[in-house]
Amino acid sequence: MELRHLRYFIALAEELSFTAAAQRLHISQPPLSQQIRDLEHELGAVLFLRTSRRVVLTEAGTAFLAHARSIIASAELAATQVKAIGQGMTGALNVAATGSMLLGPLAALMADYRRRFPGVVIGLHEMAPEAQLNALSTRAVDISFLRMPPEDAGLVRETAWREPVGVFLPSGHRLAERGAIALADLHEDEHVFLRLRDSSFAVYLRQCCVEAGFIPRISQQVIESYSLTSLVAAGFGVALAPRSVSALSRPEVIYRDLVPPAPSADVSMVYQRDPSPVLARFLGFARRFLADWRAHPGRQ
Repeated sequence: MELRHLRYFIALAEELSFTAAAQRLHISQPPLSQQIRDLEHELGAVLFLRTSRRVVLTEAGTAFLAHARSIIASAELAATQVKAIGQGMTGALNVAATGSMLLGPLAALMADYRRRFPGVVIGLHEMAPEAQLNALSTRAVDISFLRMPPEDAGLVRETAWREPVGVFLPSGHRLAERGAIALADLHEDEHVFLRLRDSSFAVYLRQCCVEAGFIPRISQQVIESYSLTSLVAAGFGVALAPRSVSALSRPEVIYRDLVPPAPSADVSMVYQRDPSPVLARFLGFARRFLADWRAHPGRQ
């Protein structure tokens, strides 16, 4: 038994005329009659009483009609769902990021994606950078937003947005009156850093200090960028961090840009080389969203 047999049966049951049913199905009458006979033979029951004047459903035909309609509806629903999954319109998307990443355009991006694709279940997972890479390798998450991700042959790195690095200072710092600060001028200070063992971005910032002529004296290391300003306010030193962290600054802490050439805090989308349909559609959406965000940064 094939779905074709059920569609032919339903058309005849609703039209109660071989001529009308054949016209509805866009076939000739003999093939329709043959398909109905084949179906009756397979079921071992007569579905229609045929006379020269009319066609009537039998009791078996009436019972089978409800099942046939249910099977066709289920098959059409399954086809619709599978098509939506194949097109990335439904399914699940697991996104990993540090909490401070949401200070940039990521939160607005995910909110807009959620509105446009309500059939996709979104999981936002706050993780340290090293944990994000592990989750990507095991496919526990689909995509990660990272600063300075390490090279990995199995992963694709794609720039999501660019962001400068600045410095957070206590309000009474000796350099507080400057409009911009050279990285080398911070050689005397203690530094609050992101945790080096978790973050390639932290390692990169340390190397930038070395290239500026000094090894930073690190007083404390933290997991999240937004913890930096609290420790700066408490007197643990200065902190290099992305400009977006200034949204969480405190009255006793000031932010200053660094004099070029300065470190960058560019964010990459990192994902496997064989993205799922949901991820592929998300990537396309993210590229368009972020291009618009760069062109109109105050719109979102």
